[in-house]
Amino acid sequence: QVQLVESGGGLVQAGGSLRLSCAASGSIFTYNWMAWYRQTPGKQREWVASITSAGVSNYANSVKGRFTISRDNSKNTMALQMSSLKSDDTAVYYCNAVSPSRTSWGQGTQVTVSS
Repeated sequence: QVQLVESGGGLVQAGGSLRLSCAASGSIFTYNWMAWYRQTPGKQREWVASITSAGVSNYANSVKGRFTISRDNSKNTMALQMSSLKSDDTAVYYCNAVSPSRTSWGQGTQVTVSS
């Protein structure tokens, strides 16, 4: 089972941009579905965006048009480019990878958007 490590979180002003990265310890080739989730205290973890091994992406309505998900199977990485950030985007962001036989989660990276 691959280990996933997120990076790129931080503090940014509203309207700004951040790029999150998810690095896998091994090949992500067999993970046919990868995604970003986010969670704020007291709330359930919510799906943000996902991308298949074929490169088909989907987004939550709340981030559509502002966030872009991508993956690079040759580098075993996934990224989330976030722009036009809002205070509502403040959360811990988690990387998720799903294969037919296993699911992996990262430890999360904090994104804080100041208004």
